[in-house]
This record gives sequence, structure tokens and C-alpha cells, in this order.
Amino acid sequence: MHPAAAPLPNPIADPAPKSGARLLVEALDAQGVEFVFGYPGGAIMPVYDAITGARFKHILVRHEQGAAFAADAYARVTGKPGVCMATSGPGATNLVTGIANAMLDSAPMVCITGNVASPLMGTDAFQEIDILGVTLPIVKHSWIARDPAEIPALVAEAFHVATSGRPGPVLVDLPKDVQIALAQAPHNGAPPRALPRRIDPALLRRAEAMIGLAERPLLYIGGGARIGDAVHEVRAFAGATGIPAVSTLQGLGVLPTGWPGNLGMLGMHGARAANEAVQACDLLIVLGARFDDRATGKLAEFAPHARVIHIDIDAAEIGKLRDAHVAIAADIKSALAVLSPPAPRIAPWVERCLRDQRAFAPRYDAPGDGVYAPALLKELSEQAGDAFVAACDVGQHQMWVAQHCRFSSPFAHLTSGGLGAMGYGLPAGMAAKLARPDAHVVTVSGDGSFIMNIQELATLKRYGIALKIVLLDNSSLGLVRQWQELFFDKNFSEIDLSDNPDFAAVARAFGIDAFRISRREEVSAGIARLLAAPGPCLAHVLIDPKENVWPLVPPGKSNADMMHGAP
Repeated sequence: MHPAAAPLPNPIADPAPKSGARLLVEALDAQGVEFVFGYPGGAIMPVYDAITGARFKHILVRHEQGAAFAADAYARVTGKPGVCMATSGPGATNLVTGIANAMLDSAPMVCITGNVASPLMGTDAFQEIDILGVTLPIVKHSWIARDPAEIPALVAEAFHVATSGRPGPVLVDLPKDVQIALAQAPHNGAPPRALPRRIDPALLRRAEAMIGLAERPLLYIGGGARIGDAVHEVRAFAGATGIPAVSTLQGLGVLPTGWPGNLGMLGMHGARAANEAVQACDLLIVLGARFDDRATGKLAEFAPHARVIHIDIDAAEIGKLRDAHVAIAADIKSALAVLSPPAPRIAPWVERCLRDQRAFAPRYDAPGDGVYAPALLKELSEQAGDAFVAACDVGQHQMWVAQHCRFSSPFAHLTSGGLGAMGYGLPAGMAAKLARPDAHVVTVSGDGSFIMNIQELATLKRYGIALKIVLLDNSSLGLVRQWQELFFDKNFSEIDLSDNPDFAAVARAFGIDAFRISRREEVSAGIARLLAAPGPCLAHVLIDPKENVWPLVPPGKSNADMMHGAP
């Protein structure tokens, strides 16, 4: 049994017997669930029969993968667990990519699957699959209900596990007979919350001493600062110490774009000033980051002069790839609240970092009259302002968003980081707009990614979800093409998408307003039209198929070996 799954004392029985399906719906209502993203089928039909009286709103997606991606994004935007639901067999397996995505990016999610009746389990019954076994490596914990009476406590425990410690997805599997059976269920309430870990004061004093003595300290901010609700503490610490900072893809927005000393994203497609600061620093203060290969480049040559202070809620991440001189296994919010270093004397270092940032700032005056994607995305985020929320797919456009868009919050940048799952953007944007109806939520996608979950345009239309979509169309799998150009002798293999449909016409066929942008002079007015549209709207943007993402650290190379253009 999971250590937090011990039964709670003094349950009070409800005298009216209820079905397992009804108990599930009531348990979700008790957790304050706002939306459930799902798709019905045979083994989950009793639950769908029961949801007609639910307080939460069910969103009928058009593919179960869309449900999982939507639940993931809802969790990232709100900090509350997203909920998705599917039937057994193919319905459950269609959730798997979305579950893996949530696991790798630490998004709290509760996945509910129907299964065949208990007597049929293990008999290769119709649409039977061992979904607990399939998902074992990509969930924090999973349960299968054997008695309807245990469903309320089981659901409460699922939400607790999904959100406690390092967040992530959990799975609840419900055999059909358990959904139908009646029970007098106890009201067990919420499980007890874990007490915060005690931080060793000696570690704090060592960290403070190292910061006070450092001449070139640097903050390395990861997604853990976002998921740990530590944004305020990180900003306060950065402001009080004046230490420059770099961010991972998932850490963007923890410090707003334009924050003094925020050098931007590090790594493979990071800012040159950020990577150079990492290579030159003598102290790396790691806040919720895991030394991912896309951030570090060649690990043995990453931050070669730096001592390391590593703060992370997941002790398994500390020392996994880089030894830490001070290792603090705790949530960042609590650790920074009690970390009080002396003000470091680092004026020359700060000036060096800012000088590099000015010298290496990107330019937006690309030649020609075609649409230059980085300039368009920069203007998009500027026109949208602090209400901007970007839901990205995966590819060149994803990196351009990270490099050139302005973010005032880490909850405004939704991207599939660890898994790199194409097809994430549309369902993620859909959920983000439901969660934040007053925000300018924009899905930024490419022609390769967009078509993978294009069916969710029907979901936008059905529910009137006013998501805005920027579809950057270069008629190719752009990032694959770029690597083939640079590292595979220009052997362009299976990346041609020149037979794409007219995406604006496709969107209109779904009942979605759409238009095309093909020239630079159309960009400003096109962005304004997109953001002003009262309902869902798609801007089909044609860009140069040969445009690459720069800078780039070649695979296997040090971040010091960045390429800044074609060789």
C-alpha cells in the first residue's frame, strides 16, 4: 500500500446505497473538480450515466489523447489536478502519451479508466488491457477499485498523491461491475497532508557562505520553481541578491522577460548570453532543475568552474547527473524562505552578463518581405501583453516561442518539454482557455504537429472555446529538416509536407474563423485581427521552409560550441 494510503479513522456511513459510478462522480465533485476531459465507451458507460447530475463540466474531446493533453495543460495553468477519463482497451491506451507527458513535466493529473468486469479480467475479454501494467513506469501511483465503498477514499487519495511532493499523474481503474454495484460509502474526507520536510540549518549556513564568497554566482531556474508555487520566493531572492539568472524551457516566466539580470533560456537553443554565463560562473544555484541534456549539452563540460547548490523537492534528482556541494532536498518555496545569504559583491559580474546580453540580443530585421517567424511571435506576445498564454506544439516554432515571446508568468508558457510530444498544442490551448477565459490564450503550432490532433477543432466549435491559433506552415518537418541539413549531409529524408491541405479552409470546414498571412506587411494587422476575434480563430502563416532556429548547440557538444548560423 502507498504510505499515504492508510485508512482514515471514524468514517461516517451514508445510509443511502449508491452505485460505484455515482460515488465516483460525488468524489470528483467533493474535490472541487471544474472540468473532466473524456470520451465514453463500453466499460465506462455507468460513469457516463452518472455524470448527468455532476457539478463539474464534462468536455467531450474527439480523441482520448486530446483528453490527456487537455488535463495536463489545465493542471499547469491552475496548479490543480487535471482530470481525464476514458474507457478500457484502446480508450485507455490512447491516454498513454498524455500520461507520459505529465509524468516527465511533473503535471498533477488524475486519469480515470473503465475496465471490463472483474470476473473477465485476465481472460482477454473484448477491449481488455492491463492498463495498470502499461502505465506503471509513467505514473506516481495507480489503483484498481475492487469494492464501490472504497471509491471516495481512493479518489481523495489519488488527488493527494498527484499533488504532493513532486507532482505527477496517477491512475484510477474501475472495473465495470464495481461501477454498477451499490454500496453505503463512508465519508472519509481528505487524507492528511504531509508535514513539510525539516531543512538542516547547517546546509543553509553552508549555502549562505558559498553565496557570500562567490564572485560569479548564477541562478539556474527550472520547472520545479513553477510547480512548487515558489515564483514569489524566487523573484524575491533574485531581487535581494542581484544574482543573474538563466532558465530552462520549463522555467521560463518564473522571472519575467525583461527582469534585470534575466539572461533567458540556456541550452541547445538557448540565448548566447545565458550559455556563456553558465560556462563562466563559479557558483551555480540550481532551483528545481535536473541537468537535462538539452540544457547542459556535453555534461562533462557544463559549468566547468562552478560549485553547485542544488535545491529540489525530489531527492532523486540531486546528484543524479551532477554532484552538489550543498544538496537541499526540500521544496524551493520553503528553502528560499529561510535562506538569507549576505549580499554578494558581484557588480563586475553582473555588468559582464548584461553587456553580453546586449551584445548578443537577437535581431528582427531579416531580409526579404516574407514572414519572419521570430519577429511575428515577439509581436504576438507584445500585442497580447500580460494576458498572453502560449500553448506550444513541438518543433522549430516551440523554440522560437521560448526564445522570442515575452512571459510575465511561468503559468503562461505551456510546452511539452521532457517528452516533446507533437500534437500537444491544440488540446492544451483548449484547456488553458477554459481555465483562463479572460486571457489571450494562443496555440502556436507547426504544420506537422497541428494535424496530429486537428480533430479537436470540433471541440472548440462545440463549446465555443475562443482559443486563438497561430499555425506556422513551412511545408516540412522543420526541426528534423534542420538537423538533416546540418548533421546528415543534407539528406532530406521524409520531411516534405508540401502536400499539406489549406489549413484555413480546413478550419472553416469545422466552423472556425480562419485567415492567411503570407507577407511581412500583413503581420501586425493579422495579429490584431486574431486577438480581437470573438470566438476561436486560426491564422495560417506561411513561412520560409529554409528558415532555421539559431543559435544551436550541436548534439554531443559543449554549450560553449554554439552555432550562430549556417556553417
